[in-house]
Amino acid sequence: MHYRPRTAILNNLEFDHADIFPDLAAIEMQFHHLVRTVPGNGLIVSNGRDAALERVLKRGCWTPVEWFGLHQGWNIDADNTVSFDSDPLGALQWELLGEHNRMNALAALAAARHAGVPVKLGLAALSEFKNVKRRMEVRGAVNGITVYDDFAHHPTAIETTVAGLRHKVGTARILAVLEPRSNTMKLGVMKDALPGSLKGADRVFCYDANLGWDAAAALEPLGDKATAKGNLGELIEAIVTAAKPGDHVLIMSNGGFGGIHEKLLERLAV
Repeated sequence: MHYRPRTAILNNLEFDHADIFPDLAAIEMQFHHLVRTVPGNGLIVSNGRDAALERVLKRGCWTPVEWFGLHQGWNIDADNTVSFDSDPLGALQWELLGEHNRMNALAALAAARHAGVPVKLGLAALSEFKNVKRRMEVRGAVNGITVYDDFAHHPTAIETTVAGLRHKVGTARILAVLEPRSNTMKLGVMKDALPGSLKGADRVFCYDANLGWDAAAALEPLGDKATAKGNLGELIEAIVTAAKPGDHVLIMSNGGFGGIHEKLLERLAV
């Protein structure tokens, strides 16, 4: 709330940091404090698909708002044509995967335009953008099995990351490997949302060491395709046993995950 921006992007808002905030309403209040610091000649670029952000702005907003992700405001169609208020502005051409990245692009274009960057120039810049580390980063491929690293650690991010990879690989098998490492995940606040977020994967492997809840029980709705292990070596062996040529192993954690990427690649190479 202390940034005092002239241009602010409100991308998404959901419950997290359960060790700090008691509920979503408490986080919404902090977001509203931020909204109140944006000047009247500034701009708020907000995700029109997020109900929590809509509630925040309804508390009171004295700054112009441009929405993205809706038919009105900033939108992007199936062919990646970007439009504002139904006026086509150009095509987004890049290699990033997932609907969340498309929404990020809209927000960036809107904010950049407010700072004086024409949309066509913004689109040209995005076409050269290379994704950051730990976002669908390919760590290696061995014997036809590709291993990815991603920072996703919240159910919403997990679901969109799996969906992005599914869009890329089509019907090929996805083996999702998860370390519930954040304080919120360790507390089990989000455990009931995990099965739904992982439903797009063909197999699910969860590292359940040092959790305050039963990961195997939480993943029971996934049936036989879910496996939970509290020993990293055993988890790696379970993945190796399940993996086949053509598979895509998606490892998700907000930490180093005990060096699982290198260890797994070494075992797959044997």
